[in-house]
Amino acid sequence: MHTLKIKPTNIIKKVMLSTLVVTLAASPLVHTTHAAQWNSSIQTADWETARVASNMQQTSSIPQAMSQEQSPIQYQIKARLDEKDMTIQGSQAVTYRNTSKDPLKELVMHTYADANRSKATQTIMYQDQNEQIAKEQPEKKAADFLGGIDILEVKQQEEKLLFNNKNQALSVQLKTPLQPGQSITFQVDYRLDIPYGMQRISYYKDQINGAHWFPVMSVYDENTHQWNKTPYSTSFESDFYTSSDFNVELNVPESYEVVMPGELSSPKSVEHGRKVVTSYAGNTREFVFFAGPNLKVERETRNGLTVEYFYSGDDPAKKAAVDKYIDYAFKVIAFYSEKYGKYPYPEFRVIETHVDGFGVEYSRLIQMPQREPARLPKDDSTFVHEIAHQWFHALIGNNSETESFLDEAFADFSMVYFLEKQGDKLGGFRSIQLDPSPIDLPIASTNEQVGEMANYLFYQKGRQAIYQLYRSVGEQKFDAFMKEYFHRFVNQNATVNGLLDTIEDVLGKEQRQEMEKALIQPDFELKQEYQMSEKELAAYMHDAYQPQYEAVVNNIPNLPYEVMIRLMEKSFRGEPLTIVLGDQVSKAAAKQQEQATSQLTQIFDVFGIKYDVVRDRKQLKQKLKREIGSSNLILVGNAKSNGIVQALKTNINVRANGIGLAWKDVMKTAGHSGAYVIKHPYNQNRLMIHYYWNDDHLSAKATESFMTKSQESLMISNDLYQYYELDRNGKLKTSKKVE
Repeated sequence: MHTLKIKPTNIIKKVMLSTLVVTLAASPLVHTTHAAQWNSSIQTADWETARVASNMQQTSSIPQAMSQEQSPIQYQIKARLDEKDMTIQGSQAVTYRNTSKDPLKELVMHTYADANRSKATQTIMYQDQNEQIAKEQPEKKAADFLGGIDILEVKQQEEKLLFNNKNQALSVQLKTPLQPGQSITFQVDYRLDIPYGMQRISYYKDQINGAHWFPVMSVYDENTHQWNKTPYSTSFESDFYTSSDFNVELNVPESYEVVMPGELSSPKSVEHGRKVVTSYAGNTREFVFFAGPNLKVERETRNGLTVEYFYSGDDPAKKAAVDKYIDYAFKVIAFYSEKYGKYPYPEFRVIETHVDGFGVEYSRLIQMPQREPARLPKDDSTFVHEIAHQWFHALIGNNSETESFLDEAFADFSMVYFLEKQGDKLGGFRSIQLDPSPIDLPIASTNEQVGEMANYLFYQKGRQAIYQLYRSVGEQKFDAFMKEYFHRFVNQNATVNGLLDTIEDVLGKEQRQEMEKALIQPDFELKQEYQMSEKELAAYMHDAYQPQYEAVVNNIPNLPYEVMIRLMEKSFRGEPLTIVLGDQVSKAAAKQQEQATSQLTQIFDVFGIKYDVVRDRKQLKQKLKREIGSSNLILVGNAKSNGIVQALKTNINVRANGIGLAWKDVMKTAGHSGAYVIKHPYNQNRLMIHYYWNDDHLSAKATESFMTKSQESLMISNDLYQYYELDRNGKLKTSKKVE
């Protein structure tokens, strides 16, 4: 387990910054084999090319024209989706060219769908959603949420090849070694059981998610002389592919809309109630599909690029919202094309699915959570991040099991880069300058090493390292470097070493050393000169949290006026705030009043909220009528020692009774402490919170709980308090809150 290393000073600020970074960011078995002929029920518009390809023999070399025009791997896939039992029956002819220097005795394909053979190997990303679905649909059995891919037959020409499908890796033994530069075409027949619920390949309600739906070629490493056989990560992503050419024919029900990458041909009816959807996708890193009977689509073409947006629902306002997203997509794609390299495909697609909480990137399309019609794309950083993955994942590939920094950090930096150029005060570079604490891991760690810290390390720290490079060399040189990086690795797989080599070649050895240090050594921290000043940080926190507090108080139906969190929202809007301490108190009480006040003012300082603190009765009398009458109030300490309470206790009692608090009785209960919020005793447009204790001072057992609760009462949480009462041991005795 790795924990954040937080400096001992300004603990509250560090914790809040860490929370803000996460909140605002956003910022991956052995089977029985059976002989089977090509399923005659799998209809096709024209499968002549696949028939010819499947009969090709191993050749001594690839024609020069083919090597220039085609990717080293071609797939001819014909499959039938059975929507009744949620299976796919498929067959594919795969042409593979050996681009390594090694003779290959076997070929290896990923069968990532087998991650769904057991719950233990399924990704934890969807675990909470699937558990909730299981509760809502108790008729679904645990087995319904599982699935997998059975390899029925592998053959070259008509000769069967020996194979083994184990731990999500299909190993195919060749009759004779495949020499460097040679190619081979072989055929794989398979049957896929699609799991229910949320997975990369799954079905839920009226939609099918179709990633990892067929065996895909692994990447061979000629340096280690090994195929990549790593199972798909349960905690993050393991996507690592070679850009390939795909010819796909998918047989689906007539009513289904199908979303795939590539150039789609008009669907062809092949039998009653069914059709075949055909796609050609050249130089594409991965091929996925989404399908369902209730999908609608809006599209627009500009300058040879068509953007399509697929969604569900009949709300007329949704179409207008989708049109805005399409327009924004053109804007984002144009920005990255200018900064890095031109988007090379004629189409880009977006699909909204039932997967909630995060988007997922694929080649030439992205998967998004369902968006409300009122959602504006300019406020949707996830949308921008996922589009950036078209450059850092789809076009420039990498091993996202071992070097996730290369796609996630660059995608997240690119998101921020775009937002900065749009004038976004929150999502722009200031969000990167937020650097609460280092972490005791290198940025260039593997998924296994990072564990649950992937978001913090790859996204937050990773984009900071790139930002540091950007600031060190300036925008013009940085953009030139990125263009060269794109040129070197487009349609290839990049590595950290390849990135560092490019930095050295374009920006110099010193910049390479700086980036290498940032990525390889643990505890990366953004250089001080690139961080925000205290004043800039307070302004940023104010801008970041004000809309969140406003959203809470404005969007909860029938929210009472007297809730503690509303005082924060009012202070964010610039209403005056005065903190009044009791006077003529014991040393122990004075110390605790100062401790409580310090914790509260640290919160206000972090948020850039202005306040005044009154500590003696004389100053209080001078301010009582004018300043304090127009100010929101926070009172600290025993009611008997606080001048405000003593001067206005009749009105305070009336106001407190109005929220259901028996004020006089509560203030008399020995050993108890707590807090309540009421309207200002003589200004109904302001609020007053009293953090009180009834004895001379708090007991040792109650102090920590009191201090913690006072902080929590002002922060956004699931419990919005009107009052709460703690016993002499600091345990919550009673409360009134909005949940």
